[in-house]
Amino acid sequence: MRKRYTPEKKVAILREHLKNKVPISEVCKKYGINPNLFYKWEKQFFEGGIEVFAQVHKKKQGTTAKENRLQEKILNLQEVISELTHENIILKKKYNGEI
Repeated sequence: MRKRYTPEKKVAILREHLKNKVPISEVCKKYGINPNLFYKWEKQFFEGGIEVFAQVHKKKQGTTAKENRLQEKILNLQEVISELTHENIILKKKYNGEI
């Protein structure tokens, strides 16, 4: 009967080789897995990593679009404030503070 590993355990096994530099042959012997299975997990892990980074990138782009809209709104409000301030200065000069 073949032993089943949880996703967390598969990552731990992969980490043992990738991070701790334990040779694949030792990792496979320790856990009783075929090296081909190890390489299959490694491939799935890295392909899954690409998907994770793609999702993070999409989220950042969404945030950027929202930030761009808010930045545009801020610029429009700054223009309005500038125009009102300019008109206020003109009126003050015109009436020389008599208001």
